[in-house]
Amino acid sequence: MTTTGRDHTMTDTGPRRLGGSELYVHPLNLGGNVFGWTADETTSFAILDAYRDAGGNFVDTADSYSVWAEGHTGGESETIIGRWLAARGRPDDFLVATKVSKHPRFPGLGADNVHAAANASLQRLGVEVIDLYYAHFDDPDTPIVESAAAFSALVDQGKVRSIGLSNHSPERIAEWLRICDAEGLHRPVCVQPQYNLVERGIEADLVPLAQKEDLALLPYFGLARGFLTGKYRHGNEDVSPRAAKARAYLDTERGPKVLAALDGIAAERSVAPSTVALAWLVERPAVASVLSSARDLDQLQGLLALNEFRLSPEEAARLTQASA
Repeated sequence: MTTTGRDHTMTDTGPRRLGGSELYVHPLNLGGNVFGWTADETTSFAILDAYRDAGGNFVDTADSYSVWAEGHTGGESETIIGRWLAARGRPDDFLVATKVSKHPRFPGLGADNVHAAANASLQRLGVEVIDLYYAHFDDPDTPIVESAAAFSALVDQGKVRSIGLSNHSPERIAEWLRICDAEGLHRPVCVQPQYNLVERGIEADLVPLAQKEDLALLPYFGLARGFLTGKYRHGNEDVSPRAAKARAYLDTERGPKVLAALDGIAAERSVAPSTVALAWLVERPAVASVLSSARDLDQLQGLLALNEFRLSPEEAARLTQASA
């Protein structure tokens, strides 16, 4: 077992410490955005069961999931996770992360809103404490000191165990940390950014900040909107909006090189390209766990391999070079 979110080896498949917290998470952070949306309750329960049976211990959701779906009002994912926890009995080490700032009833990061949203999430999840509570998106209209104090108070009240930041710039993250240190507040322990083989921009600024401040990284879009599954290639006739975003990487210099490297390693190791892509990501500096979701059990199987599969240093170097 590792001792910090940034201190692990190429052969480590056990839980990793989440930054400076007391939380230990498995390499695959199961995304709950599909629960109650593209995965109905029965399917969601089956996915959660399979994930837990495979040793997973860390599910991610938000109070706004899935407000974008017709007829939904937000909180659908949390509600399903809460029903699953109630039906199965919550394992002692099973961690739940959720977020605030985008629910229609609880927008932004004002202090009163953060407290009200946390209480609503606790009720939907049916738990007494949220293991990891994120500021989902930055709120430039609210002073950081107000938001940071509100999150810290939730920890003091025993409603939240650890704090995370999602979709915040390195400058705003650094300011949040500075305020916490100056005011004696509980610091965030992790950051959730976009990061993958074809989107490596955070290596210039956020990764060094995370390493310096002992912040764990929990990347989302680890498969680049599906591009790194290998599904989207020239000749693929899928014209959906999702496909268009994924296929755009084909028109870059980096995209085809990355696919070729993924294909080669996947064939050599008899695994899916998506498994290879996530295995590269989970061993990058400061990364503790990678976020990915599955709308059915077939999709989940390729993700679950991450609990055991690791790249050799040579294989990781091939991918790093192809994506440079």
